[in-house]
Amino acid sequence: MEPLLPTNTALLIIDVQQGLDAPQWGKRNNPDAEANIARLLQAWRKARRPVIHIQHCSVHPDSPLRPELPGCEFKAEAKPIEGEPIFKKSVNSAFIGTGLEAFLGNNGIEQLVMVGLTTDHCVSSTTRMAGNLGFVTLLVSDATATFDRKGPDGKLYPAETIHAVHLASLNDEFCEVVTTEALMQAVPQKHSTTDQD
Repeated sequence: MEPLLPTNTALLIIDVQQGLDAPQWGKRNNPDAEANIARLLQAWRKARRPVIHIQHCSVHPDSPLRPELPGCEFKAEAKPIEGEPIFKKSVNSAFIGTGLEAFLGNNGIEQLVMVGLTTDHCVSSTTRMAGNLGFVTLLVSDATATFDRKGPDGKLYPAETIHAVHLASLNDEFCEVVTTEALMQAVPQKHSTTDQD
């Protein structure tokens, strides 16, 4: 990663929604993901860099992420503020069925920082497409998380294993995997005389 990120590097916050706290998802790794996302979000806002929110609006009848349910709402750590665009999707990739790619092109955004849920589903799918579409993509390892997964043979794979394997698969092929701390050092903060940053 370069010492400083281009000023138009966008923070893409994927599916940080209340419904992903539902017990039905099972055991999760990285309980600090939301706190790290909040740190990055604050840094991006203070530096006046672009922030983009992705919201999963599920069409599955059993999902807590259906748009008419409270679970579809954003978590407190990642609530959009006025002026931050929200792209709603119903599949894994934030580029499918949304205006995200056109928005990025129209705003001259060529570099993306990916955070959110879950590492192996929506974060991975969006990261893969971003890389294929030619965006310089950074994926933040400690600002993402996932759940235990059961394989087709019935074997249970721990969330930490799923998380690590997907990061390894994505790194150097679709993105560069980085940490929250590295990014905090790469985003110089603008100082303001007000508390309204």
